[in-house]
Parts: sequence; structure tokens; C-alpha cells
Amino acid sequence: MLDDDLQGIALCQGDTFGCGPKAMPTRHDEERHSVEMTLRHHGRYEAIIRQAISLPAMRTAVVHPCSTETLRSAVELKEQGLLDPLLVGPEHKIRAIADAAELSLADIDIEPVEHSHAAAERSVELASTGRVAALMKGSLHSDELLSAVIAPGSRLKTARRMSHVYVMDIPAYDKLLIVIDAAINIQPDLDQKRDICQNAVDLMHLLGVERPLVAVLAAVETVNSKMPSTLDAAALTVMAARGQIEGAIVDGPLAFDNAISIEAAQAKCIASPVAGQADILLVPDLEAGNMLAKQLIYFAGADAAGLVLGARVPIILTSRSDPDKVRTASAALARLTAAKRLEARMPL
Repeated sequence: MLDDDLQGIALCQGDTFGCGPKAMPTRHDEERHSVEMTLRHHGRYEAIIRQAISLPAMRTAVVHPCSTETLRSAVELKEQGLLDPLLVGPEHKIRAIADAAELSLADIDIEPVEHSHAAAERSVELASTGRVAALMKGSLHSDELLSAVIAPGSRLKTARRMSHVYVMDIPAYDKLLIVIDAAINIQPDLDQKRDICQNAVDLMHLLGVERPLVAVLAAVETVNSKMPSTLDAAALTVMAARGQIEGAIVDGPLAFDNAISIEAAQAKCIASPVAGQADILLVPDLEAGNMLAKQLIYFAGADAAGLVLGARVPIILTSRSDPDKVRTASAALARLTAAKRLEARMPL
């Protein structure tokens, strides 16, 4: 019985039930959510890994593997048949870490050097002379390793700009998606963006995509003279049409939504061969790429295999927080890239 202007009119009659606030998510809830997200993955790395494992193990310099995660990763990749690791770093520290983590270093060679800087220089020297076919970042900063790669005396540099690729398996997207560049080139100019794009296109060819679709991202999908990223996007589109970027269809500027969603592109009446189905997202600068990639990883449950291209050998660049399957996929991508380079007798 509820009062209605103190008239005593019955507005409704029956039993009522209340429930208190929902309990905070438990660890079980979080694990179930993680399992659900995992089940949504389509296992897009599996074919890459199978193809790489079918090839001979790749001799790889693991640069300064002085953390349990890095050392365990090197051991596991050897057991999987992907890598033949050469550990480059302080031998006493590497063996102490292996003993503490109960990791067997049987049949794994160590190239002893004193510290991380020396490890980077020695690894580059080994790659320059052909003793290793790839480099893998250990527990040192990325810029310390890459500085050695591009140093004046290094023979790993090519005419093409080095760049980083994230090969992403995103549950909500129906194919692999590459994000470039989220780790190396801070504010690339037009010529550097051309190289960044070509590196990713060449990798997509290795993965069986004959003519990848490249979306050059900006905040808007129209050219605006006050937004340099839109001018670069328009220029890259024409460069691809004129053969300055080979083996891909490039279009831009495109905003993120209409680059990956056909519905968003149709809603904005965008006529584009790339819109809604991009294979590669070329971002305006490193900050945009880094934030985009990490949002996809942490909010969309994406996996992101990382690789540096443009040098004479591929460079496996992973994070300490990467799961095992991402490290494995990164090594597999490097193995396929190195095999293609040997086959063509030229750097990718």
C-alpha cells in the first residue's frame, strides 16, 4: 500500500524482493573472463609457428639474458625447435640465474662479455659476420640494443629505415592486424613512413597476404592542411599508386573506426578499398601507435608479437610482460623473415 496524495490508494500489491550490491569480482571471475577471452581467439599464430618449426632452428644471439623470464624464454624456444640460442652476456650471472630458476643450459652456448652494452656490441658483430641469423632482446633497454645496430661501425644497417611491427591477434577482428610503428620511430617524416610501411607490407607477403590493405591513420578521414598527418596520409596513398610503395593498396587519411569497421565506413559514406578491412594500420607517430597497441592488448584481449625489420637480420623485441605464445610467435616471425632473406640473398 503506497500513499497517493495521502488518499490511501493501493498502487500495487504483492511481495517484493531486494538484493544488495553485487560482490566484488573474485579471482575465479577474472580467470573465467580470461578463459572466455582466450576462447575468442582464432589461433592465428598457430599456422605461423607450424611453418617456422618446419624449418631448421635459427641461430640467434640472445642479448644480455640476465633475467629469469628472458633465460626461460630462450630455453623454451630451443626446446620447441625454433631457435638455436647463443647467450651473450656475463656468464657467471647467466649461470646463477639458471641455477636459481632450475633451468638447464645443456647444449646452449654462452658468449661471455662483461655487461649489457658489450653484449649489444658483440651480438651485432656476430650478426654482421653471419654467425647468428637474428637478434633477440634480453634484459636490456631496447634503445641500447638498437643503438648498437645502427652505430657507425655496424654492418647491419641497410638503405631502408628500421621499424617495429606489432603483429596482433585481436579476438574482435577477423584476421591478423599489424600496427606500425609503436616502438622505434618517434615522429617519422614522409620518407620514413614509406619505409615503415614497406617493411610491414613485405612481412605480410611472408604471411601469405599477396596485396595487404594499409590504412594510414589520422584523427579524421579528410585532408586538413592544419593536420600534417592527413597530408602525409594523402601523399602515401599517391606514392603507393605510383609504385613508390610496392605490393599493397594504401589509403588515407582514415580514422581508426572506419579503417577497421565496415559499418563505420558506410555510415560516413567513405568509398575506399581499405576502409573496414585493413591489414596494416600506419599511425602518425610512436605515441599514437604505442597507445593504440596497448589499448588493444589490455582492453581488447589482443596478443602482440613484436619484431624489428629493416636491418640485415630480424630483431625479436618482446616485453617482460608478454605471454609465452607471444614470445613464440615473435620468434616464429623472425625465423620466417630470416629464411626469406637467405632465400633472396638480400635484407628485408
